[in-house]
Amino acid sequence: MRTKRAVSKPKPRGARKAKYPDIRRDLERQREAILNDVGEVLTHRGDLAAFPDVSDQASAEVDQNFSMRIRERERKLLKKIDEALERMDAATYGICERCSGDIPYKRLKVRPVTTLCIECKTLQEQEEQARG
Repeated sequence: MRTKRAVSKPKPRGARKAKYPDIRRDLERQREAILNDVGEVLTHRGDLAAFPDVSDQASAEVDQNFSMRIRERERKLLKKIDEALERMDAATYGICERCSGDIPYKRLKVRPVTTLCIECKTLQEQEEQARG
């Protein structure tokens, strides 16, 4: 006598359990912290004209330029965080974009925005060094 096997239906997208919930939380927290910092900087910008001494103005300008460079790095990181979250939503997170192999969990935990496995990243760096 044959037994009937239950056919499992694919779960709706929202019902799927996230593969890396701890990494998603870390990314979302980091994203929120960056956005909060940017808000702080924009609301507390110093006025260079408030410094009567030219040296103080120059020093404040150097500080402001340094702060802008940091903000630029944060903007790039924010973009990478958003892309990582999008890959999570598309179920492609943790897959090397070069060799299509799995990126080890430990690497994702340390560098959650990575798109390359260690081997491919090493190869990429060697290629960049060879180019000059």
